[in-house]
Amino acid sequence: MNSILLMIGSFLILLAAYVFYGSWLAKKWGVDPTRPTPAHTMTDGVDYIPTKPSVLLGHHFASIAGAGPINGPIQAAIFGWLPVALWVLIGGIFIGAVQDFSSIFASIRHDGKSIGHIIELYLGKTGKKMFLAFAWLTLVLVVAAFADIVGSTFVGFAADGTQIASNATAAATSVYFVFFAILYGFLIHRRNPSPFISIAVAILFIIFSIALGFFLPVYLSKTTWMIVIIIYIFIAAITPVWILLQPRDYLNSFLLYAMIIAAFIGILVTNPVIGLPVFTGWNVNGQWLFPALFITIACGAISGFHSLVGSGTTSKQLNNEKDAKLIGYGGMLIECGLAIIALIAVGALYVNGEMPAGTPPVVFANAIASFVGNIGIPTDIAYVLITLAIASFSLTSLDTATRLGRYMFQEFFSDIEVEGEIRSDCVSERVSKKKTIYAFLSDKYVATAVTIIAGGLLAISGYQNIWPLFGSANQLLAALALMAVAIWLGNIGKNNKMFYIPMLFMFAATLTALAISMYQNFIILYAGNGQLQVNGLQLVVAVFLFILAVILAVQGIQKIWRQRKNAVV
Repeated sequence: MNSILLMIGSFLILLAAYVFYGSWLAKKWGVDPTRPTPAHTMTDGVDYIPTKPSVLLGHHFASIAGAGPINGPIQAAIFGWLPVALWVLIGGIFIGAVQDFSSIFASIRHDGKSIGHIIELYLGKTGKKMFLAFAWLTLVLVVAAFADIVGSTFVGFAADGTQIASNATAAATSVYFVFFAILYGFLIHRRNPSPFISIAVAILFIIFSIALGFFLPVYLSKTTWMIVIIIYIFIAAITPVWILLQPRDYLNSFLLYAMIIAAFIGILVTNPVIGLPVFTGWNVNGQWLFPALFITIACGAISGFHSLVGSGTTSKQLNNEKDAKLIGYGGMLIECGLAIIALIAVGALYVNGEMPAGTPPVVFANAIASFVGNIGIPTDIAYVLITLAIASFSLTSLDTATRLGRYMFQEFFSDIEVEGEIRSDCVSERVSKKKTIYAFLSDKYVATAVTIIAGGLLAISGYQNIWPLFGSANQLLAALALMAVAIWLGNIGKNNKMFYIPMLFMFAATLTALAISMYQNFIILYAGNGQLQVNGLQLVVAVFLFILAVILAVQGIQKIWRQRKNAVV
């Protein structure tokens, strides 16, 4: 397969989807540029802050990207390049981007509150509690997985004690990023410079960070890095977004944009041959294409985590309703473009009928470094920078997941009546005076600590043992988010038919995957070949997630069916 044809064709399809389908959705849902957003009506200087679209896109994109659109397509490539490309494009355009766009839009129409609040309005408090439990557990899995990934990426020593320069450079640059991000946050928030100056300063800070990383690498063990990471995400989860998260994500977004552009040019110049077969079969290495393909690709086409980011942090910073299309729908399509590049990367390294060796980030970095080497960038430097970009975005997803986990935990324990309505986001200041256990648990410091401790304990066993569960839970979140928005739109008389097939398909794929996981872990434990702390934990969590999802799905689908029936009558 010609890589240039695949890349250009895919990008044109994604662009057309943004222009036509994205605009059609905005019209059908009633996006109103003249309507004030919660960022203006509820400004608090902590979470609700009006933000420039370019800055918010960087923050949102950096939060949702992570390593997902790289890992997923490369792992799913065992089924051939065509199934992966089709799902990235079809799933991204009609399911993933729709979910991201609609989650942000629904949230801003509910005072910037989460999908859990929307479920409460239409399925009751019990439904909300079940969703919040589901979402929090999923976020704990995210924290566990990405903490272990980042810690492993940053470790400065090999097993024999030799130094790993590329890891130490990436780790050091990420640390320097944090300090420059704080400076940048104060500059943007206090001085409000012009877009040109903002971009120029951002690029300078990135260059300084990278230069310091090369000249002053940091060599630490994985244990030490895990401690540093835990301290960092705790601070990042409780500080105002404009101080750290927002500016750091914005700076990181330039790295990812640069990586995508460099990869795009490198592929144009190199035109690598995609050696991957078009299709390898319905069952590969014991995995059936359905549901494995749709769970494995994850963020490259759709991710429930995105709905939590969109309704948890992005919606509180949206300056204008019309920006929801750019940030939600557009941000997801950019991620789809990165997934196509990842597919080309693994396809180019597929030789003699064998998949390339190494983890997906290593495969991606090796391929893209070789591509950009043809445009004059030294391969070794390119490899370090690509590794840096992947590590930085994994860290970004980690701190965002921690903050969202704090939100979910607070919401679960904070049904406090304030001014005639239920306030569920960032209510620690109001409930801290209540001498009750709910007040204690809904405190933002306690909620953050519990989330990090739970994730840290799971991270000890390694992300490989929890990643399968994360994939299924993550995609189930997407199905629940699609269902919640469909219910809301139907309730206000708007067109919600574009949610029916995506919602049902995601429920079918993810529940099937969980059922397979439950069966496999049960058989392993029954045969006495497994470990209770690994397979037993996976079985318990899978059963819990399956039951919660089925109950919520039945309630939601019944609600949508009644809406349709009443509309017809």
